Amino acid sequence: MTGAGALARAVRILTDAGVDGAPRDARLLLAHALGTGADRLTLILHDTVPTDALARFDSLVGQRASRVPVAYLIGRRQFFGRDFIVTPAVLDPRGDTETLIAAALARPFTRLLDLGTGSGAIACTLLAERAETTGVATDLSPAALDVARRNAAALGVADRVVFVESDWFGLLNGRFDLIVSNPPYIAAAEMPGLSPEVRNEPRAALTDDADGLTAYRAITAGAGAHLTKGGRLLVEVGAAQGAEVSALCAAAGFAQVVVSKDIDGRDRCVSGDWPG
Repeated sequence: MTGAGALARAVRILTDAGVDGAPRDARLLLAHALGTGADRLTLILHDTVPTDALARFDSLVGQRASRVPVAYLIGRRQFFGRDFIVTPAVLDPRGDTETLIAAALARPFTRLLDLGTGSGAIACTLLAERAETTGVATDLSPAALDVARRNAAALGVADRVVFVESDWFGLLNGRFDLIVSNPPYIAAAEMPGLSPEVRNEPRAALTDDADGLTAYRAITAGAGAHLTKGGRLLVEVGAAQGAEVSALCAAAGFAQVVVSKDIDGRDRCVSGDWPG
């Protein structure tokens, strides 16, 4: 079977399974099975696919039809122009989170703390963008911290970040001029309405199994003790949480609380300055 034939068959299977973006996903999976870049796939579509590669591709397509996220199948995700290792132990980094990155980069910082780092996408990106910066990244999951360490090494920032197995501020000392977090913010009642792909991601990184605000209460209450005067807190939020998280920031003593919107015009990031 040629690459074009295998691709067409996969698109039909994924479309019938209700997968959004079936053509895109099929191309990514075929490129991965062939061990080539997706940008080179067109050059070899008329070649016969080796038997072993076709078997790998068929297996990947079957898993994708079962709604396993593409990033877990190919083990990678592009985020803010960089390639990140992704496994089922961490959230699949999303473009929406780049809103937080842009907000963080709008002002200088030299010492950062990333709470609930997961894949390390936020911490590693900020460190890569600011060569003079050092930081600490925490997570409760040892498996997630392993992924984050691998990403830090791959991006050349491992010597500037310390990874700590900790629940929010539990094992932390010192102060930072930037604290960032993409915490679990989906309310328990919203979980059944998520796509099957999202429900395949680590539940503890998605939801607090309550009202979706538990992490923000802990972070806003504890951040002041770990921020320098004039330091900033930036947290990603759900589209309907901007006002509630802003209120938590204000109640905790943060000034100049701002809600930033993502590319689709939805509330995506809340930031506040610590008066000290």
